[in-house]
Amino acid sequence: MGTAKVTPSLVFAITIATIGSFQFGYNTGVINAPETIIRDFLNYTLEERLEDLPSEVLLTTLWSLCVAIFSVGGMIGSFSVGLFVNRFGRRNSMLLVNLLAITGGCLMGFAKIAGSVEMLILGRLIIGIFCGLCTGFVPMYIGEVSPTALRGAFGTLNQLGIVVGILVAQVFGLDFILGSEELWPGLLGLTIIPAILQSAALPFCPESPRFLLINKREEERAKEILQQLWGTQDVAQEIQEMKDESTRMAQEKQVTVLELFRSSNYHQPLLISVVLQLSQQFSGINAVFYYSTGIFKDAGVQEPIYATIGAGVVNTIFTVVSLFLVERAGRRTLHMIGLGGMAVCSVFMTISLLLKDKYEAMSFVCIVAILVYVAFFEIGPGPIPWFIVAELFSQGPRPAAVAVAGCSNWTSNFLVGMFFPSAAALMGPYVFIIFAAFLIIFLIFTFFKVPETKGRTFEDIARAFEGQAQAGKTSAMEMNSMQPVKDTPGNA
Repeated sequence: MGTAKVTPSLVFAITIATIGSFQFGYNTGVINAPETIIRDFLNYTLEERLEDLPSEVLLTTLWSLCVAIFSVGGMIGSFSVGLFVNRFGRRNSMLLVNLLAITGGCLMGFAKIAGSVEMLILGRLIIGIFCGLCTGFVPMYIGEVSPTALRGAFGTLNQLGIVVGILVAQVFGLDFILGSEELWPGLLGLTIIPAILQSAALPFCPESPRFLLINKREEERAKEILQQLWGTQDVAQEIQEMKDESTRMAQEKQVTVLELFRSSNYHQPLLISVVLQLSQQFSGINAVFYYSTGIFKDAGVQEPIYATIGAGVVNTIFTVVSLFLVERAGRRTLHMIGLGGMAVCSVFMTISLLLKDKYEAMSFVCIVAILVYVAFFEIGPGPIPWFIVAELFSQGPRPAAVAVAGCSNWTSNFLVGMFFPSAAALMGPYVFIIFAAFLIIFLIFTFFKVPETKGRTFEDIARAFEGQAQAGKTSAMEMNSMQPVKDTPGNA
């Protein structure tokens, strides 16, 4: 096999694809800064409509709906990934769904002028559906155009897109930029610009060669694209691997979500995919971001919004660190380091929040614990669950698996968003102990169940799982000790 190079066309294709991840991050983070202003908007809009003043309960419910409906849209979108990618291809799907982003952006951007709470909520739902689809399309496209040796590093770029999106939303949400009484609709509607940019650039990106060869049977076109993307003429081995996969697919056909749950071959990788997604959400990262302004305020920071932006910067820096580590250290190792580090930080956060009134130094301990916690998140649990799903499944079941994993991520995200405020009110600082417990459970699971996928081809990984299902093996230890199966003449 010719060594694949990082070519300009590969970088271009992956960069344009990650605009979808940026959108997900931006729309996740954008609603936090202007919270009080949007609550006021809900208040006076309802006041004009109703005879009486709207109750505090109604306002809080509507505000929670504005925030949470995004996750509901995400669940719907992530579950619909397979409907698009198999019909229209990976690239064209990304292009098509930008219509949703533009529609959602317009609804949110004009909600204030129209004096319509419904437009705001519907816009959030539509942009949620769009982001849910993106969380499936982007890691799948990146995984399928990347050379095996660079798949992990490029897979991390999906997470980088997300954290840059969150950071941009935090910065633009400052009251002197777009987070003001007059300009907040612009802050929410800004999501239209990346959608238009991506739509203009996607036609210049190639379709996924795996999709062309396996789903469309266009071998020559797939070969040309691989040569162009990887900067090497010698792609025979990859083409052969795809053909083998194609032959197997002819036997196993496109797998539906139901079949995914029925077939014992997929149980192990599906369980791993879902648990890794849960480990990302139940690590408490969203709660920390959701709560960080309050925690920083408690810790005596004068302008807590800047501390939150500082956490966003740490977020971005460590995602880049993960990018360089993931092909050296491996997915499994980094995920375990991340989970373990976060568990320790959660304990420190609890202790420092409990003692901060007694000892002034505890405020600093708390701030440091939060920043280190965020750093550990981006080393492992942040980027890895997204792209490892695409690695654990072959082409046939991959779209359905990405849909199930994405849906479990969005569902757990929704649950954390809904229940964290009441849990925090009930338990105070002790709430982080719950997250520490979850982190330890996920760490143990990763140690025993998650295989290392670094440097293995898609075909390799799928075959190892099938071997396990037939032999009734379940431990990742045994799977990690299996050598890549390339050398043996495989009769898959």
